[in-house]
Amino acid sequence: MDFGRLITAMVTPFDEQLQVNWDQVEPLINYLIEEQQSDSLVICGTTGEAPTLTDEEKLKLIELSVRYARGRCKIIAGTGSNDTAHTIHFSQKVEKLGVDALLIVAPYYNRPSQEGLYQHFKAVAESVNVSIMLYNVPGRTGVNLDAETTIRLSHISNIVATKDCANTDQLTRILNDAAPGFLVYSGDDSNALPALSVGCHGIISVASHVIGKEMQSMVKYYLEGNIQQAAELHRKLHPVFIGIFRVPSPAPIKHALALKGIQTGGVRLPLVRVSEQEGQFIQSLFV
Repeated sequence: MDFGRLITAMVTPFDEQLQVNWDQVEPLINYLIEEQQSDSLVICGTTGEAPTLTDEEKLKLIELSVRYARGRCKIIAGTGSNDTAHTIHFSQKVEKLGVDALLIVAPYYNRPSQEGLYQHFKAVAESVNVSIMLYNVPGRTGVNLDAETTIRLSHISNIVATKDCANTDQLTRILNDAAPGFLVYSGDDSNALPALSVGCHGIISVASHVIGKEMQSMVKYYLEGNIQQAAELHRKLHPVFIGIFRVPSPAPIKHALALKGIQTGGVRLPLVRVSEQEGQFIQSLFV
């Protein structure tokens, strides 16, 4: 399965009471597909504030996303947790909603061994028939899904891709030895072009909420062999790649969306909205 080159990890829109704003889900999806040119969307990932969504909210949000996307892009649902049994139970529910793939994060807090990580992902993969994308984000989970473990997992038939926030050394090792057809995506916006240069298929992005078109152009330049133009665009976009993570995500990108007239509300505790000073900094990125 090809999820395209640019995947947006979609924010969850909230209202003033920080309840999911169901009326804003369809306009947000349309905007990300039509205006920002997302090839796929991750629903209920880190950027979607999955840790503070209830299972009921997640199921409804995923169901609506599949319906509203109407086949115009792939829908990848985040269903992972640090409990293998719960991950399996929830993944089986989500599979029935018609998603194209599941995004399974490395178990956080538990600090499992590499063998524990392998057995966790293997158990989840064997419990569903839908495609699975691994998600390695050591800065949030406290554990790195090593290249060697990812390579082992790539030989399980329905584990088809990984979103890896590690450096290009790890990405390169995975690309060298993973199963044929296994797709590697960078999960770090600022690493998008370097990741493409070592053979990654694309980027799973936060910045693409507001500069998706430009990121698609950067990818297109690179794939067409216009390396200088791709590099120039990467350098131009780099302040945004870095700036939207100046404070904990997704507060900055929600503020950036508001500046564009796309209202997705605030963030749930323990996250907080950007301060006035932080908001001014984010605005300066787009002047």
